[in-house]
Amino acid sequence: MNPSFDELQQFGWNPFFESHFQPHKETGLHAGRVILEQKGSWHVRTEFGDLLAEITGRLRHEAASRADLPAVGDWVALSPRPAEGRATIHAVLPRKSRFARKTAGERTEVQIVGTNIDTIFLVTSLNQDFNPRRIERYLTAVWDSGASPVIVLSKADLCPSEEELAARLEEVQASALGVPVHAISVVNNQGLDELARYCGAGQTVALLGSSGVGKSTLINHLAGRDLQKVQEVRQHDDRGRHTTTHRELFLMPQGGLILDTPGMRELQLWDGEAGVQVTFDDIEALAASCYFSDCRHHDEPRCAVRAALEDGALDPERYQNYRKLQKELHYLALKQDDFARRNEQKKWKKLSREARSRSRMKRWG
Repeated sequence: MNPSFDELQQFGWNPFFESHFQPHKETGLHAGRVILEQKGSWHVRTEFGDLLAEITGRLRHEAASRADLPAVGDWVALSPRPAEGRATIHAVLPRKSRFARKTAGERTEVQIVGTNIDTIFLVTSLNQDFNPRRIERYLTAVWDSGASPVIVLSKADLCPSEEELAARLEEVQASALGVPVHAISVVNNQGLDELARYCGAGQTVALLGSSGVGKSTLINHLAGRDLQKVQEVRQHDDRGRHTTTHRELFLMPQGGLILDTPGMRELQLWDGEAGVQVTFDDIEALAASCYFSDCRHHDEPRCAVRAALEDGALDPERYQNYRKLQKELHYLALKQDDFARRNEQKKWKKLSREARSRSRMKRWG
């Protein structure tokens, strides 16, 4: 049965998107949410059901980068062709949140993982995948996205002992100040009910984490059916294979939506300055207490950061990760400036060619 427009509220439609959609509504367009992207086409949930959509040439032409094109989670303005099961997307509505990362490799380009997400489950397993420094990196990206992070420690049944479980929980809580942390086990049905409160009607939750940490297993549990194929991890190193190969939104029985994403071999930051400040708020507060406002925390007198390191109040590994992410973001900013400059040059060269072409047409027309 096709959903009515009111039923789109299940997919996250709210007054924020309604207000931004109004100008498009007046031109006769309809709203829809992108639930899947595959090879240059988008599957969109609309009041007419699920339609396969393409974008207009104008939208593609005016996009400064791939980030301006529709991504999974976006609300779009479209012209539907229900009889064909197709639609044309004319515009992407403003986003409430956007989780992005730098593309893998040397290219300085952004990849949109998902948009309009309310809560992000950062999933890491409590066995060989456990890494508080990786959690800090993910938190930096999540805080910068506009979504709220929740740390999900999976495979609690594989933790060697209750003491070890308690120690790892304490370690994560020390690295993720104020962020909810849940230890779960699908095998033992441990802690799963606590996650349901994030999946209420109209709420969008995304799952992020490395391959093999149990994201697909968790999605299948929350959905009450096998939406995603589950593969065993390799026993010798506990590394998983990519069960999920694309990003897709699934509607949960309780009315919320979950965005599954492929496991990430690495998370290269795209933005993150604000995220670093929130993730490492304790270090930022210490730095603000240093005697010199431009303290580099090396050999300056009355340095609050160095004092905290010396008396054990600040974990040296946490501080080193903080400095590492700062340096990474500084280097990235330099590359982004160069990337923006080259893009601007390409844009003006293109406009210049088009202007010359129009001029020739006028002369010879």
